[in-house]
Amino acid sequence: MLERTDIEKQLKKARDKAFKEQDLLEQVAQILEQEQLKEDAIMARMKSPQKPTPRNHFNIDLLETDRIFHVDQIRDICVDYRLRFLDTKYFKNKIPAEAISEIKQLEKDHDITLRGFKIVAPSKMFKLENADDPLLFAPIGNGYFYLIHKWGNDLTPWRKLWAWNFKSFENLIVSTLLVSLLASLLVPSGLFSPGTSGVQFVLIFFFMFKSIASIVLYFAFAKGKNFNTAIWNSKYFNA
Repeated sequence: MLERTDIEKQLKKARDKAFKEQDLLEQVAQILEQEQLKEDAIMARMKSPQKPTPRNHFNIDLLETDRIFHVDQIRDICVDYRLRFLDTKYFKNKIPAEAISEIKQLEKDHDITLRGFKIVAPSKMFKLENADDPLLFAPIGNGYFYLIHKWGNDLTPWRKLWAWNFKSFENLIVSTLLVSLLASLLVPSGLFSPGTSGVQFVLIFFFMFKSIASIVLYFAFAKGKNFNTAIWNSKYFNA
C-alpha cells in the first residue's frame, strides 16, 4: 500500500530547497520593512503642506472613470451637506489601513508618488485653525480629483435638509420665517384675548420671528459660524 501524500510536507520540502529557514525570515522581514517605509512615506506626505495643489501624473488608461470628479462637483456636494474639502494634514482622525493600501497599489500600478491628498468630511473631523462617513482624493490636474478610498458611515438622509438652512443667507431667512410661522400657529387661540384676529396673529408672528431670529443670529454669527458656500474649503472654523 502506498502512503498518502502530505501536501504540506511536500511544500515545505520545495521551499527548503530554495531557501534556508533563516534566509526566508530575513527576506520576509526585509519585505515588511520596505512596506512600512512606504506607508511612513505616504503618511508623511499626507501631513506635509502642498501649496499649490500638485498634479499627479496618472496613467489615464488605468483610471476608473466613476472615480473621477471635478472640483465643482465636489464643491456642490460639500455645500449641500455642509462638508469640508481640505488637505489631509488637517484631518484629525486616523487614516484607515485600507486607504494606505489603496494608495500603495495606485502608486505601484501607475509608477508614481502620489501627493496633494484631500479629504471630504464634516468639520468636526478636521483640526481647524482660528481665523482671528470621509472621502480621500488625489489631484489629477485641471480641477479634477481621483477618489482613492471611502470609509466610515454614510451620512444621515436628514443631513442635506439640515444643511440647506445654512447654505446661504436667503435660506437661513426662509427657514427662520417658516419656524416662526409654525411657532405662531402653535400659540393657543385666545391666549391674549377672547379671540385671535388677523392683526393679533401678525403681531404674534412678528414677535416669534424677532425672538427666533435673535437666537439664530447669536448662535450662527456670535459663535463664529458661516454659510456652506463660504466654509466648504476653508481651513478656519470661524471663517
